[in-house]
Amino acid sequence: MAIGQTLLGLLEAGPRHGYELKRAYDERFGHDRPLHYGQVYATLARLLRNGLVTESGVEPGGGPERKSYAITDAGITDVEQWLSTPEKPEAYLQNTLYTKVVLALMSGRDAATVLDTQRAAHLKVMRELTRRKVEGDLADTLICDHALFHLEADLRWLELTAARLDELAGQVKA
Repeated sequence: MAIGQTLLGLLEAGPRHGYELKRAYDERFGHDRPLHYGQVYATLARLLRNGLVTESGVEPGGGPERKSYAITDAGITDVEQWLSTPEKPEAYLQNTLYTKVVLALMSGRDAATVLDTQRAAHLKVMRELTRRKVEGDLADTLICDHALFHLEADLRWLELTAARLDELAGQVKA
């Protein structure tokens, strides 16, 4: 995820301190991977240096002063360009699981076990995501659906590969 553009997008609602940005990011996008404070402040420093944000005020606090940041017109343009640019579709042609299956076949190990182990791991994650969907709001449901659809595609590939293991073994060992 583009952290800089995401923070800029959050700043479009109004000026915020780094702590507020981190909290907003984590609530919306960082459920499984929250930002570190250092990452937030390093990103804000870069955005400031590039003219995409400006300091909009400083408040004294119990600790260090709290700087508030606001998005600039250049920052708004940056967010607009980022939102209108499609993400590169991933073809996943370099896949670790495929590599494991081929290496298992090449070494005479049981590739079916590799596939079965991966299938079990996928199903476990899918159950956790389904539970999270039920307990979450619409945003959680949508991000979980995105992940579930990818995992379902992986499961289809696992089944297809399991059905073709003998044929693949013949080609790999040739």
